[in-house]
Amino acid sequence: MKIAVAIDGSENAMRAAKHAIMLAEYLPKVTLEIIYVQDYNKAKDERLLSQSPESLSLKREQKLHPILAMAKEAAVDAKVIILKGNPSQEIIQYVNEKKIDKLVIGSRGLNTIQEMVLGSVSHKVMKHVDCPVTVVK
Repeated sequence: MKIAVAIDGSENAMRAAKHAIMLAEYLPKVTLEIIYVQDYNKAKDERLLSQSPESLSLKREQKLHPILAMAKEAAVDAKVIILKGNPSQEIIQYVNEKKIDKLVIGSRGLNTIQEMVLGSVSHKVMKHVDCPVTVVK
């Protein structure tokens, strides 16, 4: 069985990751896939603000490390998937292509102003993936 959790560094994403890890703990032979999408629009801004590609990589690592540590502590087999592009499109495509059995996602990410205008990533993903989705508030 494959469970995926989509993260972006927000508090809601951290709560979603905790929930996904808890689910994975109680199910036999589960692989947890931690999906992080590098948003092209944000990446441009991050690159301008950061001094080097190394510091950009460090920021991503800081978002992923606590979740990997929690998974390891819970003895959950986890792997990181880094995608590039529009978060909702990339998550939908990955989850459907890889035949993920369950997706866990936070209700709100880091960019709340865009969400109000365009609709949240979680809402778009929920409507278009082929598996059950748990939205964590």
